[in-house]
Amino acid sequence: MQIFWFIPTHGDSRYLGTAEGAREVSHDYLKQVAVAADTLGYEGVLIPTGRSCEDPWVVAASLLPVTKNLKFLVAVRPGLHQPSLAARMAATFDRLSGGRLLVNLVTGGDQTELEGDGVYLDHAQRYEQSAEFIRIWCEILARSHTGESFDYEGKHLSVTGARLLYPPVQKPYPSVYFGGSSPAAHELAAEQVDTYLTWGEPPAEVAKKVADVREKAARHGRTVNFGIRLHVIVRETDDEAWRAAESLISRLDDDTVVRAQAVFSRMDSEGQRRMAALHAGARKAPTLGTDVSSLPPEGALTPRGGPSAFSRTREDLEISPNLWAGVGLVRGGAGTALVGDAKTVAARIEEYAALGLDTFVLSGYPHLEEAYRFAELVFPLLSRKARAKLAGHSLSGPFGEIVANEYVPRQSQS
Repeated sequence: MQIFWFIPTHGDSRYLGTAEGAREVSHDYLKQVAVAADTLGYEGVLIPTGRSCEDPWVVAASLLPVTKNLKFLVAVRPGLHQPSLAARMAATFDRLSGGRLLVNLVTGGDQTELEGDGVYLDHAQRYEQSAEFIRIWCEILARSHTGESFDYEGKHLSVTGARLLYPPVQKPYPSVYFGGSSPAAHELAAEQVDTYLTWGEPPAEVAKKVADVREKAARHGRTVNFGIRLHVIVRETDDEAWRAAESLISRLDDDTVVRAQAVFSRMDSEGQRRMAALHAGARKAPTLGTDVSSLPPEGALTPRGGPSAFSRTREDLEISPNLWAGVGLVRGGAGTALVGDAKTVAARIEEYAALGLDTFVLSGYPHLEEAYRFAELVFPLLSRKARAKLAGHSLSGPFGEIVANEYVPRQSQS
């Protein structure tokens, strides 16, 4: 089992949907999160991509000097990157980092955002382009170890004599991760990627996706690894965890939810549609049909205690035992969180692991504190392989603050 954390390059929050208690994106803060993840023993970090985020490659490169073992799962975007340039960037990063690069292939699902970036392909065409992109990317990197060049002529992308002079450290190339819920996405994952990532759906639905990708991969004579993207809200007791979940959306007003859902509904992403469907039961009235242009200006809040078109109780948003869809009310992409005490959250993670998932990409609000909280409470309970220590580093304690300048704290006997 590999546990990853998340670098919040779109800003961080204590209360979703509001600037109250929020943290701006700064290199100092991103560095704090990365160093925490590195020190605590997370395998790596996911760096998101998109219009709302700082550029993932620039961020990842800036965090290399302040980390030692941490791997960086960095996005490539077909249509924004050319595959030969993306291969050169990947090889350079992998060499300079000593083999700490992982690549996240992101096709994109928001047509409005994509057109702003100059990509005008429809859903099917984008997956065709993505399949060609990653085929070219992989071949260029794989052949760089022997000095060969590569020719390819596709429907959307072509290269002639593509070649890298400096190969990556990892052979044949850094591992490729990819997520998508449509049939085209499953086919691409089965044919070309190393790890298929799903967003946090109930275990039965995840099992169906794993089975479908696995069966398709077998037809290609391949095997694929599997992972999941989730938020986590873990505390020492269940009651504390659920209170923290309620607090996270306690400042959220209906106008903000409506605006967010209106944006999500325009996307042609099957994964986003599935995420939105998970919390549909929290809607008391058909508010999502509201004309967004008629709403109050952004930042105008519904008075607290006033009428609400949305129910935000645990009963409405707990879509599977300890799987909570409250984050997805206003956050695109991964919209669910595991909520509970450490033993409960660890047990739910092991349930997903039993389905064949071995990579868990996690996050929590705020990301710095929650990286510590999850590692301290849950790491000891998971059947995970501890990351190897650096050569020459053999510190073994004492751990904790020395009591009365004399006594070393003991581990809990519970």
